Amino acid sequence: MNLLIVGATGTLGRQITRRALDEGYQVRCLVRSVRKAGFLKEWGAELVQGDLCVPGTLPAALEGIEAVIDAATTRATDSLNVKQVDWDGNVNLIQAAKLANVKRFIFFSILDAEKYPEVPLMEVKRCAELFLAESGLNYTILRPCGFLQGLIGQYAIPVLEGQSVWVMGDTSPTAYMDTQDVAKFAIRALKVPEAENKTFPVVGSRAWGAYEIIRLCERLSGREAKITRMPIGLMRTVRRITRFFQWTWNISDRLAFAEVVSSGKPLTAPMDDVYTVFGLDSSEMTTLETYMQDYFSRILKKLKELDYEKSKGKKKGDKQRTYPRF
Repeated sequence: MNLLIVGATGTLGRQITRRALDEGYQVRCLVRSVRKAGFLKEWGAELVQGDLCVPGTLPAALEGIEAVIDAATTRATDSLNVKQVDWDGNVNLIQAAKLANVKRFIFFSILDAEKYPEVPLMEVKRCAELFLAESGLNYTILRPCGFLQGLIGQYAIPVLEGQSVWVMGDTSPTAYMDTQDVAKFAIRALKVPEAENKTFPVVGSRAWGAYEIIRLCERLSGREAKITRMPIGLMRTVRRITRFFQWTWNISDRLAFAEVVSSGKPLTAPMDDVYTVFGLDSSEMTTLETYMQDYFSRILKKLKELDYEKSKGKKKGDKQRTYPRF
């Protein structure tokens, strides 16, 4: 099957690309910068330069394609905003896929998107879901709520380096999942008839609160976390300020999303039926404990090696030191 992956350079997209290649799919990736996506070509993917927000670049990318996996989303640092990428861009892609007679379309949304119409990213994702469902394409919508990979920069590294771990509001327990496991669902959706024209949550085995994750990091690292709490009112003030300037709209939209994870409402969903439909084994999925334990084991081992080499080098330098003669 010839497969087009959109958003292939992102945290999730690169894992989907790797998984698809490992399973023997002919993979093409739509990328804005061929240079930055060079690693995908080294893996064996075909790169096609294009942009969701430039409809004229999409027909060539879709030529001969049987299935699309759409993992594209805007980032806080992007020059384009949520509406341009997550709405206009996805609409352009869906319409182009329809014209290209694509057989399957896998779309990544966000869990509970319909519950937060006041949050731009959630509302845009919900609208994109509806647009796809009404397009006539054979679709599957997958709805994760958080990735384990994001926890390293948010919790693990600050704890190791003695920096502040920021906690906002009444943090919502979140069922994080490894992007490698999320990729399994995306690729399985291509060949499971029971997944056609349906929407599924794709979340971890349990929801973790911020303080639970911090305590886990403290235990695994042997270091005490420096916690800094950001009042929800302050975050809303920052959001209003960033909304005032057009070039910071994207940051403002992301701050609005931060209110979702600081609302105190758990972001999780039952997964038993999902595993049954996709024919996957929940016991083979990476848990947050296992992921963090592996990370800290590797990092602490590396730090010990560096300390040893540093100590060894210092002793060698002392032996070779010469003193001036008087």
